[in-house]
Amino acid sequence: MKIFIIEDDEGLSSGMAFALEREGYEVRRFRGCEDSRKAFGEEVPDAVLLDWNLPDGDGLALCREFRELSGVPILMVTARDMEMDEVMCLECGADDYIAKPFSLAVLKARLSALLRRRERAGERQLCSGNIRLEEGKMKAFKGEAELDLSLTEFRLLKYLLENRNQVLLKEQILEKVWDAGGNFVEENTLPVNIRRLRLKIEDDPSRPRRIKTVHGMGYLWEDAHE
Repeated sequence: MKIFIIEDDEGLSSGMAFALEREGYEVRRFRGCEDSRKAFGEEVPDAVLLDWNLPDGDGLALCREFRELSGVPILMVTARDMEMDEVMCLECGADDYIAKPFSLAVLKARLSALLRRRERAGERQLCSGNIRLEEGKMKAFKGEAELDLSLTEFRLLKYLLENRNQVLLKEQILEKVWDAGGNFVEENTLPVNIRRLRLKIEDDPSRPRRIKTVHGMGYLWEDAHE
C-alpha cells in the first residue's frame, strides 16, 4: 500500500517513513502543499499523513482539497492539541487526528485502523500512476476523468492492477476474468478487450506504457511514472 507523508520536519518525516516501510508500506514524502498536490493529481495513495502547518500553505485547506477529490483516509499530524483543533481537522474531512509528540507504535496502529475501516466499507482503491480504480463503487479514473468501462473491462483492469509488474499468462487472465478454466471463450476475446482497454487508458495506445504484451505468454501491467 502506498502512503503519502506530507510533513516539513525532515527528522519526523524520515522517522515515520522508516517505521512504515518496515511494515511493508510504500512511502512517498513531501515537504509542502505544492509538490504533494501535484503528486495527488497523478496517483491517489492508500492513505495520507498530513501536517497542519506547512511552509507553503495550510494543511487544513489541503485536506479539504484531497477530500473533494477522493475518499482516501487522511490522518492529520499536528502539534496543536486543543479540542477545537481536533474538531477543525475532522470538519475539514480528516478521518483521524494525532497530536505531536506521539509514539510510532500509536501512529502505525491509527493508520492500520483507518485502512481496515476503509476495507470493511468496500472502498479499496487500486492505483498506478494516474490510473485509479475504486473497487466498491465499480469506478475507474484516469486523473480526475472517469473511464467509461464495460463490466468486463473493469474486471480486466482490476486483475491487472492487483498483479502489476507481474507477467500474467493468457490462461490465467481468461480463467479469472471470464470463464473458470478459460473454456468456451473465443480466441480473440482477450486481445480485443486488451485493445479496448488500451484505447481508454494509454496516452498512445499504439505504444502502450502500461499494458505490455509479453509475446508468447500474456500481458504485464507496468507501473508508469508520469
